[in-house]
Amino acid sequence: MYSKKIQFKNDKGLLLEGSIDFPIDKKPLSYALFAHFFTGNKNFTAVRNISKALTQNRIAVMRFDFTGLGNSEGAFEDSNFSTNINDLIAAAEYLKANHEPPKIIIGHSLGGAAGIFAANQIDSIQAIVTIGAPSRPSHVEHLFEDHLEDINLEGEATFEIAGRQFTIKKQFLDDLGSKDMPTLLKKSRKPILVLHSPQDRVVEIQNAKEIYSAAHHPKSFISLDGANHLLTNKEDSFYVGAVVSSWARRYVKFNEVAALQTDKQTVVRIGRTKYSTEISARSHSILADEPKKYGGNDVGATPYELLLASLGSCTAITLRMYADRKKWDLDEVLVHLEHFKQHADDCNSCSSDRTAKIDKFVRTIELVGDLTFEERKRLLEIANRCPVHRTLENKIEIETVLR
Repeated sequence: MYSKKIQFKNDKGLLLEGSIDFPIDKKPLSYALFAHFFTGNKNFTAVRNISKALTQNRIAVMRFDFTGLGNSEGAFEDSNFSTNINDLIAAAEYLKANHEPPKIIIGHSLGGAAGIFAANQIDSIQAIVTIGAPSRPSHVEHLFEDHLEDINLEGEATFEIAGRQFTIKKQFLDDLGSKDMPTLLKKSRKPILVLHSPQDRVVEIQNAKEIYSAAHHPKSFISLDGANHLLTNKEDSFYVGAVVSSWARRYVKFNEVAALQTDKQTVVRIGRTKYSTEISARSHSILADEPKKYGGNDVGATPYELLLASLGSCTAITLRMYADRKKWDLDEVLVHLEHFKQHADDCNSCSSDRTAKIDKFVRTIELVGDLTFEERKRLLEIANRCPVHRTLENKIEIETVLR
């Protein structure tokens, strides 16, 4: 994931701060807009995890701080639900002007409610996603219900939410009360995905039922069983990102990303992002990388793991072809591989410099099926004849030229 910090102005002229997370090759299939939860910010762990899962599926994500929160300008006490909606519209305009219009809007908790309203005013949005969202924006009042009387009598009240001080003014309550989400949903025809945990104690599951009932088809519901409202479990937030990525492909018109061009068999490209590498062969693309402990981003297999995969896949395909030709009852082939270096003097078949180190591949083959002993023995012999195996055992010459 490659992140770019951005700033843009909302309709009040206030400078809002955000980030756009891109796929590692910076060639997204689409752009999504993310609305964080009430009093949250763009860098909350669940937001970043969801964004990372989306970028791994080639969807770029713009996440930002609403007015008066995080690093964005403005006073929180002067903001309200309507300003959140307007901030989302301003963010969409920024994407349209600098990249391309967002096609997906994702909102967490009250951000989900804001996303539904904003989607109605952003023409480019083709799909809406809510995560633990209330069916009525006024539901958020329960977070400060002990102060409602003070707000109505005094015009405002200051109190603590999650260890931080916030001031809520009466205009905030009035604005929440003026928003009728069920009526808006009945008019909307944009596909919607509702994700909610049955164990959510902040925004109860009944809210998901009301959103789903009010919305028109196409609509989908995914239960986040066992998750809490803020998705503090890493597995829950990554699951949300994976589900959204898959669901969106059915309803969003994604861009076509051209593969890297070459007149050779394969082309490999690396930019400034350590050490994520794009590999393209014909119309197929994969990523290679290094683990984080070696300074990489761990978004793909390492070069040696890909080399093992090459040997393993060639072995499996060769065995499948042979068994099919012989009409043997082979259900499945599993090839387990490892690579390491050992001293030549530990190698019985090595006759060269016995003080040098050699590369050793260990291939363990698992054959599943109703096979005789002789058939299994023959398949083991055939494994050693796979083309990649033969290539690795041959004398190899690598010629390198500058293009």
